[in-house]
Amino acid sequence: MSYQLQGSLFDADGPEAGPALGPLGGIGRTVLGHGAWIDVLPGWLRGADALFERLVDGVPWRAERREMYERVVDVPRLLAFYREGEALPDPVLAEARDALGAHYRAELGEPFATAGLCLYRDGRDSVAWHGDRIGRGDREDTMVAILSVGQARPLLLRPLAGGGPTVRRSLGHGDLLVMGGSCQRTWEHAVPKSAGAVGPRISIQFRPGGVR
Repeated sequence: MSYQLQGSLFDADGPEAGPALGPLGGIGRTVLGHGAWIDVLPGWLRGADALFERLVDGVPWRAERREMYERVVDVPRLLAFYREGEALPDPVLAEARDALGAHYRAELGEPFATAGLCLYRDGRDSVAWHGDRIGRGDREDTMVAILSVGQARPLLLRPLAGGGPTVRRSLGHGDLLVMGGSCQRTWEHAVPKSAGAVGPRISIQFRPGGVR
């Protein structure tokens, strides 16, 4: 599988250095309201372009179809999912999962257990407004940590009940965003389509067990 990735000028270590995680101490929190918050850390992963190349070639990507508006349509992105206890496709992802688990242990009270991967091939790929409410996320506060590699794309968040501003964060090239508190129940998020020329991006979502 081949996708043209425009490298980041900020990924200074270069692909020969290999992917490596930075410290989590500089992560910044934004309180969204209704008990929800997001933490953001730009460039947490150095060598993100190298990881993108490894994942795009090494992950068993699959296309899905689902029913929408009384017809079956293609899901506009490629997907992969790694269950609890299943080996992740690159060692640095296991390091990221464990580092996030250690950092958020006091708040989350449990480890991050699964990893879902989405490949957005170009600006036509997207994900509609939703919350990760399958399983416990529908009734409990939880966390979803998103590590992005490849071309930056906007992640939008808005209150589920309406009446509030839309929050926009651009994620790519090793950026980290964590959604916590009631975020999955009281807010929803989306990656919109882009009319312009946009390169590929991979999103890695770490979740506790029983949250999808």
